[in-house]
Amino acid sequence: MRKKLTIYSFALLGILVLLNSCKKEYETIESIDDAKIQTYIKQNNLTMTKDPSGFYYQVVDQGTGDIMLNKDSVLYDFNIKSLTGVSYQAKNTNSNFGNYLGYITPTPYRIALTNLKRGGSVKVIFPSYLAFGKNGSGNIPSNEVLISEISTYPQKTQWQLDDARIVAFLAAKGITATKDPSRVYYQVLTQGTGTDVIDQNSTLVVKYTGRLLDGTVFDSSTAFTTTLTGVIAGWGKVLPLFKSGAKIRIFIPSNLAYGASATGSIPQNSALDFDIEIVSVTN
Repeated sequence: MRKKLTIYSFALLGILVLLNSCKKEYETIESIDDAKIQTYIKQNNLTMTKDPSGFYYQVVDQGTGDIMLNKDSVLYDFNIKSLTGVSYQAKNTNSNFGNYLGYITPTPYRIALTNLKRGGSVKVIFPSYLAFGKNGSGNIPSNEVLISEISTYPQKTQWQLDDARIVAFLAAKGITATKDPSRVYYQVLTQGTGTDVIDQNSTLVVKYTGRLLDGTVFDSSTAFTTTLTGVIAGWGKVLPLFKSGAKIRIFIPSNLAYGASATGSIPQNSALDFDIEIVSVTN
């Protein structure tokens, strides 16, 4: 009996040795991604810091504003591309993102931003397992290593950023406009000769064209009938200053337009540019 067990034991040991000798060693996704990132860094002569979690970052611009804490609201924008240069998201000059620093995701953004002051920017390389992993997302394929630059704005509030954007736009276009207390800017093209005063109950017929600040037209009409309760707040602040026949151009900060919600082809936090003609006013 002992002899038979010994034979079986040697046979089992032989099988285990054979299986171990045939076993293939597979690289982990962590090591594969890290090798890709290090090759990219070397080829592009970058100086980057590796976070213990596995992502890399490099401060592009330290910024000159206040240090940002987790409790602080931060206005920012970012792009995303592959290491081979395929663009998955570009920065949008018409809009921006905003959140408290402590809530900004993904986590590598938040960690990297703690190294900046307001107005600064940082480059981040995400290994795939800290990005979209094996499932990918939209047009981003599985196991894609991503590089992104996230830029913060010096302004602390959205209304300050919107005002700066509008002022810069007016200066670049050589437009002289009046700033309403509501922070809507308007340019009078034709004063208008009507007699009816516009209020919340007035029925208006207007022609208009709406644009983003880069000139992209998102809407227009030659005979739009409405009351002030049916339009964005920026219209309601300025139209009562005029009478029928008036032609004006108004520049509206995002909080008096569509705010932080994207609407159709209008991105979130977009200041808007309208040409408006008040065709008629009925009370």
